[in-house]
Amino acid sequence: MPSVRVYLLPSHCDPDALRGGCAVILDILRASTTIIQALASGAEAVVPCEEVVTAKTLAADGHRNGVKFLLGGERGGIRLPGFDLGNSPAEYTPELLRGQLLVFTTTNGTRALLRARQARRVLVAGFVNLRAVVNTLVADGGDVHILCAGTDGQISLEDVLCAGAIVSGLPELISYWNDEAYLAAATWDKHGRDPAKIEQALRNSRGGQNLIALGQESDIALAAACDIHTLVPSWDVESGMITPIAW
Repeated sequence: MPSVRVYLLPSHCDPDALRGGCAVILDILRASTTIIQALASGAEAVVPCEEVVTAKTLAADGHRNGVKFLLGGERGGIRLPGFDLGNSPAEYTPELLRGQLLVFTTTNGTRALLRARQARRVLVAGFVNLRAVVNTLVADGGDVHILCAGTDGQISLEDVLCAGAIVSGLPELISYWNDEAYLAAATWDKHGRDPAKIEQALRNSRGGQNLIALGQESDIALAAACDIHTLVPSWDVESGMITPIAW
């Protein structure tokens, strides 16, 4: 029977421990939500980069070879200079994204994603595709490793809450939960299950307060909406591309 482990921060996870398992990356406010939105809007693929210079170089190389990339990302919640898009899911519309390749870098989310490169499979999750992610994990049948991106090295309520929602949605035939999985499930029992409570928890979180301070409060409601998408982004480590699988 499979096991499920939650890591409340990427630093809590030994990358080698992910081998053979299915990793799920959470950065609810906002990278994982935005990646899901980009693919739902018709992006051909998303290429995650840890560093800004890597993203710029990759896009420039693509342009020289006749491949057009959009550049998306942020540092400190603010769109990077020279980038086409920031990290608000509202920016990622079908008019802009359909048929495009997106090079994407963020403060926390893409770093968490790249830490999971040893996993057999790497998925991107949020409240917006919660049921589809749970269905994918059940069908996969392997060990589950849920990595919360956090915010600047601190645990984020919104990521823990979504981790708890995923854990609570998995069958009871799980052989083992680590302590962080139990903590996440308890957080979901306290703050989740009700759409209004989910959004309020996100507003109260450090990440939510950061967005409010930046004047990007509307992104909180977008990230708190459950099951508005039926796709699950899947990262192919060899190609470096995140593409959608559908339910």
